[in-house]
Amino acid sequence: MARIVKPLTNTEVKNAKAKDKEFNLADGEGLSLRVKPNGSKNWIFNYTHPVSNKRANIGFGIYPEVTLAIARDKRLNARSLLAKDIDPKTHKAEAIKQKKEVLSNTFINVASNWFEVKKTSVSQDYGLDVWRSLELHILPSIGKYPLTEITAPLVISIMKPIAAKGSLETVKRLSQRLNEIMTYAVNTGLIHANPLSGIKAAFEKPKKQNMPTLAADQLPELMTALSRASIKIVTRTLIEWQLHTMTRPGEAAATKWNEIDFENKLWNIPAERMKKKRPHTIPLSVQALGLLSSIKPISGHREYVFPADRSPRDHANKETANAALKRMGFKGRLVAHGMRALASTTLNEQGFDPDVIESALAHVDKNKVRRAYNRAEYIERRKDMMTWWSQHIETAATGNMSLANKLSVHS
Repeated sequence: MARIVKPLTNTEVKNAKAKDKEFNLADGEGLSLRVKPNGSKNWIFNYTHPVSNKRANIGFGIYPEVTLAIARDKRLNARSLLAKDIDPKTHKAEAIKQKKEVLSNTFINVASNWFEVKKTSVSQDYGLDVWRSLELHILPSIGKYPLTEITAPLVISIMKPIAAKGSLETVKRLSQRLNEIMTYAVNTGLIHANPLSGIKAAFEKPKKQNMPTLAADQLPELMTALSRASIKIVTRTLIEWQLHTMTRPGEAAATKWNEIDFENKLWNIPAERMKKKRPHTIPLSVQALGLLSSIKPISGHREYVFPADRSPRDHANKETANAALKRMGFKGRLVAHGMRALASTTLNEQGFDPDVIESALAHVDKNKVRRAYNRAEYIERRKDMMTWWSQHIETAATGNMSLANKLSVHS
């Protein structure tokens, strides 16, 4: 017959005095108060391991932080686990491990890991824009939050002030990036579901706005303004270079001398510098080569064709052309990226093959077979088109003498 243990009282627990050797005061059903010679009191639960059938102990904490009532609750939970053949000590260790993982899986840590993957598929400038947007709008509020505490209402409340300012495009992009981060967390096993999958629906959709650009017949106005503008030679050359090559502002600003194949008259932009992470080759017209000749005395000894004003070892900022266009009076009418649209409109109006134009603009064809054909076939047809485009720019600059025009006249 099992020995009947009289349950402890709060008074007995409180008044238990230390002895020369540690001793236990039993409360029954495996729970004891262990009193040590130094006076400390610890709750101990003794049980039979569900697998090995060996006796084992697990600590429930120190008295008085853990009261008799709390210790009994812990005993009840432990016995419930044992009834399911679960070892309480293993269960406790796993719970501690999971808690540590939750605390280490903060939003900023997971976002950083996601970004390491993301930046391999986008251009450097675009990647920087992505991370800056998170640093500016999201990380200050929830960067230190465990991932499990990120909820849709929380994130929506953070983005409402941004939407209230009318920055709906920013809200849209942040929603997309936050969804990518949480999907990454799901795919890596950190959470079971993406709680932010529907946050975009909480905001008004931004009205699609095309990049400000000029009409095809307004090109002479641009060339006139450019010829009269009080801007640095590097900035002016950069604007003309982007106009002639139909490239994006970031691609043009970061042009490197070692990307230029003078022998074959080509500009080979590596994949890591392109928006779609695909290498892009641009046939260079006489006028485009003339621009390189004009700036070579300034930057030919450096890595970048268009050096930054304050830090010549670095390249010009991608916003340099935009800032200059604003000073020239084109604010709200034309941005640097809009020069690509100007080229596209003009070339389409002149009857050039739309697929060749798209290839020149480095727009990726979603059809893989046609895309492979385009890369192999269109380069020759693009040479003729780029020659026509540069001659058209030169004609628009007649009387204004663009830098490219000056050099082509003497070539």
